[in-house]
Amino acid sequence: MKSVTLYRPAMLENALDDFDRYVESFFGDSSLLPSARVFSHLPAVDIRETKNAYVLEAELPGYTEESIQIHVDGGTLTIESKQDDSNARNVSEKQGQKEEKEEKVFIIRERRRSAFTRSFKLPENVDPDTISAHFHNGILTLEIKKRMESQKRMIPIGKK
Repeated sequence: MKSVTLYRPAMLENALDDFDRYVESFFGDSSLLPSARVFSHLPAVDIRETKNAYVLEAELPGYTEESIQIHVDGGTLTIESKQDDSNARNVSEKQGQKEEKEEKVFIIRERRRSAFTRSFKLPENVDPDTISAHFHNGILTLEIKKRMESQKRMIPIGKK
């Protein structure tokens, strides 16, 4: 029986590896480069600014709310997960019975869930006590509200 394999022409793969090395040597080793982010298994993050808040959205497919931790320490916001996608044999006790889960053997494995930590320095104009988080369909959304005094406001001109 033949197994399923991923077709990657060696010449193309070597050319892409050379190009990646060239880009990394020019820009330096950066986790901001898409290729570096893929290999380090960091979740992709979008951050946008609205009138009253900053909104951070992180792609976390396959994770659960319980496996994600969010905390603020001083001016640093950290998102982390201890979830690991290991192939180790698991033994658990369930209602007095021993339940053994078999090792998974993959032919091709491109999807991974691994432990990660991402930290972001918060701007000075935010209120860390008002951060709210929602998790839906593999997307973690954080709303980080701005302080009222830092929001733009119109000042009326009075007559004398």
